[in-house]
Amino acid sequence: DALDAVAVRHPGLISKFGGHAMAAGLSLDKNRFAEFTAAFEREAERLLNEELLSARIYTDGEVSAEYFDLHTATCLQEAGPWGQEFPEPQFDGRFLLLQQRRVGSNHLKMVVAPVGAPEQAVDAIAFGVAENDWPAPDCKEIEFVYRLETNEFRGQVSLQLLVSHLISWS
Repeated sequence: DALDAVAVRHPGLISKFGGHAMAAGLSLDKNRFAEFTAAFEREAERLLNEELLSARIYTDGEVSAEYFDLHTATCLQEAGPWGQEFPEPQFDGRFLLLQQRRVGSNHLKMVVAPVGAPEQAVDAIAFGVAENDWPAPDCKEIEFVYRLETNEFRGQVSLQLLVSHLISWS
């Protein structure tokens, strides 16, 4: 929409453009890049507001420990398709951190249990965790946002929590 508005307000500035709401491309004369930048910034200021620029994480709440199973994860995955303006359900919760280790260069593999059900251990993984965002080695509890997923590894299917945001730990 922003590119379309720039093209309408500044005829000839953009040679061509296209895409969709999550990705777009364009062609323009490199000598007009500064003009395009200024026009695009004005359009962004017009379209964006404080709410759109604030970092908020929306979740579907907590999941009761009784639903931490393959059946629930499979039902959620099959309920799609998911996409823009119809995101895949994600949840938040506080867990006991039973184990943590690095996998690959910057992935955090964990075994966690819901605080209210310490006997119910489940695997969790967070991809692309920066070194300074890692829980301390003596961390006992962790709070994060996640999706319930099925994980197939070496012919075995298991429940896995796919962590999108680490919130806090202690």
